[in-house]
Order: sequence, then structure tokens, then C-alpha cells
Amino acid sequence: MLELIDKEGVKENVAAFNVGDTVKVHFKIVEGNKERVQGFEGLVIARKNGGVRETFTVRKISFGIGVERVFPVHSPRIEKIDVIRHGDVRRAKLYYIRDLSGKAATRVKEAKPKAAAKKAPAKTKAKVKETTA
Repeated sequence: MLELIDKEGVKENVAAFNVGDTVKVHFKIVEGNKERVQGFEGLVIARKNGGVRETFTVRKISFGIGVERVFPVHSPRIEKIDVIRHGDVRRAKLYYIRDLSGKAATRVKEAKPKAAAKKAPAKTKAKVKETTA
């Protein structure tokens, strides 16, 4: 019963991103009777839960101060999520980045692009050694 309710709130077209990726979240903000879209660009340091309750935490450095914001993945207020860089990390949560400063606080090793299909090795002509007797 609860699964059916959860399925109604789950978005189908969510961008594929993981922890360590740099993303730009386009979020709708309501100010009085006006509505506008504001971007929040930073490093994804955590993803939690699953289904309709799934959230992710984005961290950026603004004027030398670390700012974190938690977004619900399936929120109707999120217009879109753009993945700017894919990061190559070995942890599920990057909370250690909170203790870093400077470039180290925003830099994560970039993931190498994966080849869509491996190319077949080029055929080489084997040299035939002729012997004369």
C-alpha cells in the first residue's frame, strides 16, 4: 500500500549523478507572489534514503564560507539537475571535505570517460619467415 503511494511521487526523469559529482541544481524559489529559478552549484557530498524520500547534500564555497544545502531528489520545486563534472571517489559520504579549505575543499579527481564499446584490436599481418634449403 505504501509502495503505491511512494510511486506516485517519484520523478521519472531524474539526472544520473552520484556522490563526488559537481552539479548545478535549478530550484524554484517563491518570494511573495513571484516565482523564480535559482541555481545552486556545488559538490554532492551525500545521498540518503531511497524512493520518494531520497535526498542529496550539495556543498559549495561562497565568499570563503562553506555552504551546504539538502535537496529532495523528487521535489516538484527542483526544475532540473545539471551534472557539470563526474567525480571519481571511493566513499559513499564525503563529510571529510568539511574540514578542508581552499581548492582542496571543492576539488575531487575527475572520472575518466568510459568507452561505450571496446574497439576490436587491429589485425596485424604476421611475418612469415621463409627458409631455403
